[in-house]
Amino acid sequence: MMTSSAFDILGPIMVGPSSSHTAGAVRIAQVARMFAPTMPARVTFTLYESFARTGKGHGTDRALTAGMLGLDTDDERVRDALYLAERSGLEVTFLKGADGVADHPNSADVLMEGDGWSTSVRGESLGGGRIRISRVNGVPVTLTGDYPTLFVEHHDRPGVLATLTALVSASGTNIATMRTFRNHRGGTAYSVFELDGLVEKWVVESIQHAANVIFATSIHVPGAAIAAESVTLHTTFSSGAELLALCREQGLSISQVMRRREAELRGGAYIDDQMNHVLETMRDEVSATIKNPGRSLGGLLDGQAKLVAEGSERLSGGLLGQTLSQATAYAMAVLERSANMGVIVAAPTAGSAGVVPGAVLACAEALGLGEQQVTDALWTTAAIGALIAQNASVSGAEGGCQAEVGTAAAMAAAALTEMHGGSPQTCLEAASICIANMLGLVCDPVRGLVEYPCQLRNAAGVANAMSAAQLALSGVASPLPFDEVVEAMRQVGQALPASLRETALGGLAAAPSAASACVACRGCA
Repeated sequence: MMTSSAFDILGPIMVGPSSSHTAGAVRIAQVARMFAPTMPARVTFTLYESFARTGKGHGTDRALTAGMLGLDTDDERVRDALYLAERSGLEVTFLKGADGVADHPNSADVLMEGDGWSTSVRGESLGGGRIRISRVNGVPVTLTGDYPTLFVEHHDRPGVLATLTALVSASGTNIATMRTFRNHRGGTAYSVFELDGLVEKWVVESIQHAANVIFATSIHVPGAAIAAESVTLHTTFSSGAELLALCREQGLSISQVMRRREAELRGGAYIDDQMNHVLETMRDEVSATIKNPGRSLGGLLDGQAKLVAEGSERLSGGLLGQTLSQATAYAMAVLERSANMGVIVAAPTAGSAGVVPGAVLACAEALGLGEQQVTDALWTTAAIGALIAQNASVSGAEGGCQAEVGTAAAMAAAALTEMHGGSPQTCLEAASICIANMLGLVCDPVRGLVEYPCQLRNAAGVANAMSAAQLALSGVASPLPFDEVVEAMRQVGQALPASLRETALGGLAAAPSAASACVACRGCA
């Protein structure tokens, strides 16, 4: 059963420029810090694969440092984290790890050292701000945070596990899963308890004082999905076919089904407040850099969104038209804000964050839609994004840019279709057309920056979304069902070479001029 939240897709709300390399990096360090007995004096971050090659341009160094300092993904102080660390006395070092060592391309080892102690944690950024812990002190573990989690470091001795389970059971909390990891018999072992209820502080303290226990802590992984066994969903779907069946059976639109599902997952009052917060942030992000453009951290973006907005009146009649011109400017503005480490909504990622707000808000303005109709459209985008995340990928490091901008365009196309009165089936037709049109799109950020060609591909994603919606609403159907198109997307993503999956080793990133490219793209005097 799919248990990802709508706000795993329309979120996190974060400082740019990358949901995997910035927001995910913040969260890796936040969680790593939970394994330390005290605030460390020194931290060494070893970056692997895509993190190592493109992390500088994504602000990964600042993000990891920010997470260690306790900052959250949407804290604008993330950009100043290195300075804040120096001021606080935290010593940070960054190293590049060897290729082929880590299992995931977005991986980092976090070695924390204090007075007489050291702890090492490896985290993996899975895309969209989601993370996983895969090693503790060199021992392979699996920690996702789907359940409230208790982590115990202990000596590998007879009877220790019986003592630990007895102490947890005495708290009245049921143990959903328990796994113990060790490198060799009789050494240090690590036990991970996933519980059906919250980990109370007194439980951690009682375990900490038990015989043979070295260290115990509760672990909260921000952005983790809710475990399927811990919730009861009456409105649930894991495929496009299941979503359509629900819509038919209950006589609901995709947006209504997704909102009802989220209410069962999270609670009604919370979800409406959160979606309103998403919409408020989107309204801000599409306009801020049009009003006040600024040069990006990497130097490849500097007012392009404003140029498109100002050229709209002169050019839209014979080219894009007013609505698509506005949507394009909006989408490009989001990437400029993100590239300056401004606050945006990952939708479903930071690298594709302009497509959904650009298309949905421009269309809503053209149609004169109210707030409720706009939030309905956002629920629809979340449903489509959740299905693609479940059955393919929304990570550029895993599936190329088709997984990011392709997914965002499909999300937007379905929303635009529903905004124009299209049926759930027609919404999925539009999403399918979108994915087909962007299948195989590679992720090749020049110099590892989420700037070029990312901003231009967001513009293309908006155009693709609007084109697909109009085709579907006109009666042009996709010959293949949505689920098969998504499966093809997954297979194509897996077939892409690593050089074309966010490593900045191929495509445009490998062009001769890539190293010296700047915003003065018309040439230097």
